[in-house]
Amino acid sequence: MTNYIEKIERKTLPVVPLRGVVLFPTFTTSLELTGSAAQSALDAAAKYDGMAFFVMQKDFEDNPGADSLCTVGTVGKIKQAVKVGGNVRRVIVDGLNRASANDYTIRDSLITADLLIKFTHSGDNGSLRGEAFMREAVEAYERVIRFAPKVTSELTTAVKSITSISRLADFIACHVLTKPEDKQTVLEDFDPVKRIQTVTLLLYKEEQLLSVEAEIRQKVQKRMGEQQREAILREHLRTIRDELGDDESEIDEYRQKIADAKLPEEVEAKLNKELKRLEKTPFNSAEGSVYRNYLDTCLELPWSKLSRDRLDIRRAAKILDEDHDGLEKVKERVLEYLAVRALTPDIKTQILCLYGPPGVGKTSIGASIARALRRKYVRVSLGGVRDESDIRGHRKTYIGAMPGRITAALSQAGTRNPVILLDEIDKLGQSYNGDPASALLEVLDPEQNKAFRDHYLELPLDLSEVMFIATANTLDTVPRPLIDRMEVIEMKTYTRHEKLSIAKHHLILKQSKACGLNKGSAAERKNLRFTDGAILEIVDYYTHEAGVRNLERQIASVCRKAARKFVENPELRTLRVDAADVKEYLGARKRLPDAIADENEVGVVNGLAFTQVGGDMLKVEVAVLEGNGKLELTGSLGDVMKESAHIAVSFVRSRAVSLGIDPDFYKTKDLHIHVPEGAIPKDGPSAGVTMVTAIASALSGLPVRRDIAMTGEVTLRGRVLAIGGLREKTMAAYSAGVTTVLIPEPNLPDLEEIDPVVREALTFIPCKTADDVLNHALVRPEVSELMVTAPAVAAPISTQIGGSYAN
Repeated sequence: MTNYIEKIERKTLPVVPLRGVVLFPTFTTSLELTGSAAQSALDAAAKYDGMAFFVMQKDFEDNPGADSLCTVGTVGKIKQAVKVGGNVRRVIVDGLNRASANDYTIRDSLITADLLIKFTHSGDNGSLRGEAFMREAVEAYERVIRFAPKVTSELTTAVKSITSISRLADFIACHVLTKPEDKQTVLEDFDPVKRIQTVTLLLYKEEQLLSVEAEIRQKVQKRMGEQQREAILREHLRTIRDELGDDESEIDEYRQKIADAKLPEEVEAKLNKELKRLEKTPFNSAEGSVYRNYLDTCLELPWSKLSRDRLDIRRAAKILDEDHDGLEKVKERVLEYLAVRALTPDIKTQILCLYGPPGVGKTSIGASIARALRRKYVRVSLGGVRDESDIRGHRKTYIGAMPGRITAALSQAGTRNPVILLDEIDKLGQSYNGDPASALLEVLDPEQNKAFRDHYLELPLDLSEVMFIATANTLDTVPRPLIDRMEVIEMKTYTRHEKLSIAKHHLILKQSKACGLNKGSAAERKNLRFTDGAILEIVDYYTHEAGVRNLERQIASVCRKAARKFVENPELRTLRVDAADVKEYLGARKRLPDAIADENEVGVVNGLAFTQVGGDMLKVEVAVLEGNGKLELTGSLGDVMKESAHIAVSFVRSRAVSLGIDPDFYKTKDLHIHVPEGAIPKDGPSAGVTMVTAIASALSGLPVRRDIAMTGEVTLRGRVLAIGGLREKTMAAYSAGVTTVLIPEPNLPDLEEIDPVVREALTFIPCKTADDVLNHALVRPEVSELMVTAPAVAAPISTQIGGSYAN
């Protein structure tokens, strides 16, 4: 048995949970108890001669569980219990002994505990060691109460009169410590000597905390006193200057700034009016601060300052090409603007809207355009903006009023003609505070923005020289009147070869520099080289996106791992990464691109789809089953795609005889149409010809050419209508190994936008009707050999745009 324990008793008592309160032995304490668990324990204590186990909760729940109760508490005897109203009882308890709970039992709202009650002696009382511990604790207590003037002298006298180590530790913990957690720590220490040491340590920490608080309080009081003193002196100085007629005052400084700013007449008159109001306002008044902020804001705006445009088109084109690969439409539009501005300096500034999938360079091209034009550049993020005041500003009479984002951007730029990028314009919100998209109508209208009025300024602000560039991922959420005010330019997904060029000329240089590679002197230089095969390996098998953000992340990962190799092997000077090495750096391939089948199949057709990350090859499968004409559609198909399936069935019924199909198949057969990757929602009309071909193949038993892919909307009469996303769809077909693509004849002009490499590699067959599609796609027994070996015939169109076409 431990030497400080005299005896141990085992007993079962009801448990009274305490919230933020700790009961100590040998002290009488008054408690106010609530909660059903405490009430039940008080009722049950009568059966145990008024004895109960008082223990602190770890949380503040009304009905705590066993896990919510501490294991060490105090056995106490209830001297008095009075109900004071509602579910509250005021209890007077005598603390008796510390006890630890071996186990808690909960029945209904009553908690009981199996306790070990430990009776301890008072420690090293009378010894030099005990006397030293007690004296140190008393000294620590006296240092703490220096920062607590409300402590009574009776409490100090009581502390100094205690001769028991155990009682002194509990007395100080009970009456001086403030945190319940600290009190519980002291209660859980059964050894009196260790307990007095714990109390002393907690007092030292409390002294340091109170000392820092006192120091902070003194600094705050001193600062407030200085501010009051400064305000009084300024008011005196103001009075003296008024008496002496001294011109060197704040008012004269503002007056001089207004005169030097070369402001428009209306603006100058307004500022002088506000200045007169400021002159009559007491220095420290709230109105004075409003007038000063207003004057400062207005004087910071570039009312007359312009930057000179760079009109050298060749230099501007070079800068645009240095910063971005591709994006030809955007670059061409900027150079056209420069050319017109060189001939007509008074031309109105253009308002562009760049929209496309994430990561294709919409935001970064804004900074490049500003650099090419030699203008200041400011980016305004509109994503999540829901308040009209964010655009137009607040009335200056409101507390915390400020100008809107457009005015703030102009002030930040410091010129009247910056490039302002309105980023994520499609993510503007709407709330009871107004519609920010409607507020932008004036900003983006060349006929109105020459006199834009911010609510804060209450002055006409000329935005006609500003070049606005808006970006969006989709135009579906942008209000139509707002679109009508902008010139919309679509930024398409990057092709495989464009990503290769961007990685070689931009991403690798940026990430290798960030990792400390490919720079420094020749003796210390660490060289990392990527082959084209390695970059294409990352593009094809480790990313699947419209832009290049994930590609940059993967290249950064390779650079970091290469940097580690250089550090681990100081003798290493050059690393070369080729396609076979990519797995070592990035692990196993993250995705496997679509591929055509090994042989011609019945009822399976290669369709083409357009997604936010580019094109995709979408196989359509059809199974014919015995039944009564039911049509089953699976694969997370949308309503439009389901309608295409019904149209396809009706068309095949109209061509049943010519295809060698039983005309009554819709009565005797069930059709199940499935599009794989069922977890991904799919919709759109462009799978119409694909479904027609798959159904015709499944019912006729004729296989479909595996090297053909197709896209096109089909009508009930079999006409093939134009579709969108042809550029991305053909890229997907090329990547999958397709050699021939069936496209709607109205889409022939779109072949100009297809990647040149894809255009040269694929044969494009324009189709007017679904019959044309079936003739090219189905392998008929009598002409199967001819279909496989016959060369494609060029389409009879007036202008041929690269590649090969067939009819």
